[in-house]
Amino acid sequence: MNNNKTKKVKCAGGIVFNKEYKVAIVNQNHDSWSLPKGHLDTGETALVAAKREIYEETGIKDLQYIKELGSYSRYKIGLDGKDDLSELKIIYIFLFTSNQDQLVPQDPHNPFAIWANIEQVQKYLTHKEDVKFFNNSLKLWI
Repeated sequence: MNNNKTKKVKCAGGIVFNKEYKVAIVNQNHDSWSLPKGHLDTGETALVAAKREIYEETGIKDLQYIKELGSYSRYKIGLDGKDDLSELKIIYIFLFTSNQDQLVPQDPHNPFAIWANIEQVQKYLTHKEDVKFFNNSLKLWI
């Protein structure tokens, strides 16, 4: 339900596979899990923002761009785990690979990052729209 108080924001991030075919996922504020992503800064393209956000939330510097996977919209995750209708995110996701083993988040709001196998990713992701996009993306590159 969109209302006049809903702020629309553009975000970008990625699905990053390592050489063991595991995916980087991040914990936000100790209460939710998502793909690494965040808001576009003024003047930033979605791809530049995705690379910056992936670095901030996972510490991954070694990124190889594969392709754009598309975009989807969802509300931000509220402190109660439900949709926070004050912010609608339009999220652009890109596919990357990395040879980096260690994940060292730089962002204090994203204190943990792990490499997870595909089944774990589907179980960990907090927001149903993240899971849906991830599952639909799998069909494009597996």
